[in-house]
Amino acid sequence: MIALTIRHRTTYLYHQAVKLGQHRLMLRPRESRDLRLISSDVTVTPAATLNWAHDVFGNAIATASFEAMTDRLVIDSAAHLQLGGDPWPVFDIAGSAIHYPFRYSDDEWTDLGQLAVQQYPDPDGRLKKWATGFVRSNPTDTLSLLKDLSAGVAERIRYQSREVEGTQAPLETLDRGWGSCRDFAVLFVDAARALGFGARIISGYLYNPEHDRVGSDESGSTHAWTEVYVPGAGWITFDPTNRSVGGHNLIPVAVARDIRQATPVTGSFIGMTDSFRGMWVERPLGPAAHRYPRPVDEPRLG
Repeated sequence: MIALTIRHRTTYLYHQAVKLGQHRLMLRPRESRDLRLISSDVTVTPAATLNWAHDVFGNAIATASFEAMTDRLVIDSAAHLQLGGDPWPVFDIAGSAIHYPFRYSDDEWTDLGQLAVQQYPDPDGRLKKWATGFVRSNPTDTLSLLKDLSAGVAERIRYQSREVEGTQAPLETLDRGWGSCRDFAVLFVDAARALGFGARIISGYLYNPEHDRVGSDESGSTHAWTEVYVPGAGWITFDPTNRSVGGHNLIPVAVARDIRQATPVTGSFIGMTDSFRGMWVERPLGPAAHRYPRPVDEPRLG
């Protein structure tokens, strides 16, 4: 298992002192079989009261409440973790779902709910028609279909980093032919939903020590990817930006139905209309000083 350190610092500057409203912080990595969180700390300047809770998806949310006026807000998150996913995972898909189309059980369909419903308008069925083009036969292999769909997004869409807020709608991304990692993820998820799959958006960090992954020009950066629910295998990770399957190099922070629910920091302030001066984000991610040995009683992943 690799020991990693993440430092995520967001700084807001104002031309004069403002009154800060509550800020919603989603910065704590999600623990799983493949990710062990050693420590996670969030500090805020000016001083704030932090109240922690979990949202409907199980994401750790801190709500920061402020009293002092300020012309600067700094939100600093530091996390130390162990990452040990299998780079070549094997998925034990249930016999009933090996071939597409298949039917979710009544309980699965109920629990998936809106995760199996397209979130963006598709009045003429254009997105569904595009997604159906990856169905090679009836029936067809489920996992191969999803891999082809993920690769198809990367083949159709040219990656382009965007620092501006917001995400393109799936049809907008198809029409433009370019997008950021979050646009790739939204397109893939809504296309999978159009085919009847339950799918969700994941936001977090991409660990890229070899500097060979799209969406990161350093050893690590924030990233968006997807998961599709397949009976037996559970939630299978797809990163359409990099045409990859499995999350051995991905550190999830937020799981969401809609990309707008996965914003790391949201908040407000009261001040003059021209008070806001600017903001910047620092997100260094890299190996810690050592690797943690694998515990004797820990089963091997995969």
